[in-house]
Amino acid sequence: MILSIIIPVYNEEKTVLKSLQSLKDLNKNLFQHEVIVVNDGSQDSTSKILNENKNLYDKLLTNETNKGKGFSIKKGIIEAKGTHIICHDADLEYNPKDILKFEKIFADFDADGVLGSRFNYSDYTRSHNILNKFANHLITLAFNLLYNTTFTDVYSCYFAFKKELIDPNLLQTSGFEQHAEILCKVVKSGKKFYEVPINYSGRSYSEGKKIRPHHFFSVIYQIFLRRFI
Repeated sequence: MILSIIIPVYNEEKTVLKSLQSLKDLNKNLFQHEVIVVNDGSQDSTSKILNENKNLYDKLLTNETNKGKGFSIKKGIIEAKGTHIICHDADLEYNPKDILKFEKIFADFDADGVLGSRFNYSDYTRSHNILNKFANHLITLAFNLLYNTTFTDVYSCYFAFKKELIDPNLLQTSGFEQHAEILCKVVKSGKKFYEVPINYSGRSYSEGKKIRPHHFFSVIYQIFLRRFI
């Protein structure tokens, strides 16, 4: 089995090298890894760092201008050769070592998808804006009611799934709401889903966090839309 790790990158000069090195150091007993970096029009030193460390990834895809996280992920999935997919942000909010938990669930239970939970966390989670937590709970409740699931954190964005369950060419979104589109389509196509505790060290807006409160509305829209089409 091959896990394709899609890494969308936009202006992450402070963390991208450490992130890639952490992935390189992972134990690969259960899955082979294919690391695909998508440089989404970065304007800082990210491009230079990537070009100087080609040994840390298998493919580098480049958007000449900033196209959005979803656009980049779609591009990466189309190029992926793996049997399974996971998206990994280069900002190190998520701990790459948790990827091994996803792989074990796939190997043990032949899962269709595995979602990481920041709320049922493993060793640590960073305290963050209370409004963000309320929004996440509301999104998760809406998803569970509509899709008959029992997840605790559908928007952790650490979600691994069998590639065969979606056609990336049919993905219609290009922003942060694409995670909802993918999750909805995979859950509708598959049968066996699991959740694992993960660690989380989320950034504040001053530290470079890019998702904003208004993205809540596009996420909710996708969850309702994909349930009925």
